[in-house]
Formats: sequence, structure tokens, C-alpha cells
Amino acid sequence: MAKRDLTGYAGRPPHPHWPGEARIAVQFVLNVEEGAESSILNGDAQSEAYLHELPDRPARPGERDPSVESMYEYGSRAGVWRILELFAARGLPLTAFAVGHALELAPEIGQALAAAGHEVAGHGYRWLDYHHIGEDEERRHIQLTVEAIGRICGKRPVGWYTGRVSPNTRRLLQEAGGFLYSSDAYNDDLPYWLPGAPAQLVIPYTLVNNDFRYLLPNGFSSGEDFFRLLKDAFDLLWEEGAQRPKMMSVGLHGRISGHPARAMALARFLDYVQSHDKVWICRREEIARHWMIEHPPGKAEPAC
Repeated sequence: MAKRDLTGYAGRPPHPHWPGEARIAVQFVLNVEEGAESSILNGDAQSEAYLHELPDRPARPGERDPSVESMYEYGSRAGVWRILELFAARGLPLTAFAVGHALELAPEIGQALAAAGHEVAGHGYRWLDYHHIGEDEERRHIQLTVEAIGRICGKRPVGWYTGRVSPNTRRLLQEAGGFLYSSDAYNDDLPYWLPGAPAQLVIPYTLVNNDFRYLLPNGFSSGEDFFRLLKDAFDLLWEEGAQRPKMMSVGLHGRISGHPARAMALARFLDYVQSHDKVWICRREEIARHWMIEHPPGKAEPAC
């Protein structure tokens, strides 16, 4: 069994030397999951019970749940387009964590992401908990996702985030090959290398600067809550970045932040970030390629 690394950079992180010597790298993720959630239409035994507007609603075995399906559909029908418009109006890039089957059901989303120059990373083939999916099936799902993104977006994914991983996920991704990074970790403000041959680059994600907290019973009650959380995170990292630059991830969903009141909070934060200098707003693929040049595995560098 692999040992845990509770030390990381031990308070002495390497200087990332972001492009333009930016004080902070800000990376927005748009999760595309709608349609690939649990549903008897997808051959599942029950309806979806996770990450929708009715957090206490149980799954319905053997039945559809029209209300929950409709809440998910808002993301692909309306929300994702509103979010893409906010980024297009400001000329900003993002990375999409895209579920393969979700893109198959709404290929227009994948085509729009590609046309806008956004990165499309893999997010599993179904929006399910892969802890309960066998190794062979998960291996097949990785390949199906790579094929779906390549077919719809014109380029295979070079990044991956399952979210609800299995014990086999990292090994299967390494076995599949062709990935620059994985984001199935939440344990740092900078990328890092996992030991091994070959070494694997991890670009950590976040469940803190993430709009899914609107859907938690003790989560955000308004867009102001989300904006203030993001602003505080950005302000501290930007201040620290004068000496020790870091990375800030922001997680978004069309069915959550795509609603008008919540989209206003996102718009305000985008404008706030753009009002600062020395900020690199980028795709995750760009972070990976930059890190591979500046901090390849095994390179010893002085800390910040």
C-alpha cells in the first residue's frame, strides 16, 4: 500500500515562476456532467441522489425522478451557455472536466468548448462513484472518455479528474498513457510529482473554492457567500504571491453557477481578478506544461 505524504513542500515550496512572473495562477474549472448521472435511462438501478437542489431527496430505485433530471438538464440547456458567455465576454480561458457520456448526449457543448479554445479534460465516462465500479469497467470507461472527447472536441484529453475515484484510478490512468496530469487530489496550492516510473504530475483541485457548496445544507445561501469566499482566497494568495506564488482553483457547474443569481457572483469575481496585475488566468494544461519545464521530476531547486 502506498504511503501518505503528509509533508509536501514542508513550508518551503519551489518558486513556480509563472509566466510574466505572476503572483498567482488562477484556474477555473467547468464541470460538464449533465445527462451522465444515475438514471434508469442510462441502465442504472436508481435515480440520482447527489449534487442537485434537493439534498435530502433519496434515490428512487427502479424509477426516474423527473424533478432531479430537470435540475440537471438546466446545466446543459441554459447554465453552461451562460457561463461560457461570461468567459467569452472577458476573453478568459477555462478547463472543462467533461464526462464522456455527457458530451455524447450534448455534443454542442464539447464543440463550443473546443471552438472557444478551452481545454477539455476527462472526468470519467459516467457521473458515478467509481469506487463501486470494477477495474475492467473503469479501464473501459477511461478509453471511452478519451475517444468521446477526441471525436467531439477534435483533440484527446491530456488531463483527468474522476472526482469519486477507485483504488485503481491512478494506476489505470498511468497504464492508459497520454495524460500530462491528474487532478484527483486536494492537498496543496501547487502542482507536485508522484514518485514512480514514470513520475505522475498532480495539479490539485478544490472542494473549497467550489460552487457545489451551494448544495450543501450548511453551504452558501447566496452568491455573495461564494463571491466573498473566492475574494478572500484570491486576496491572501495574491498577497503571499509577492514572495511565494501559488495556484488558485475554482470549481463551477452549469446546473449550479449557471443560474442567474449565482452567475452574477461569478461575473463579479472574474472582474475582480482582472482588476489586478500579475495574475495568470490559464488552463490546467498550461500549468502542466509550464511545471514540466520549470520543475521537471527530480530537479532540485531552492525554495521560495
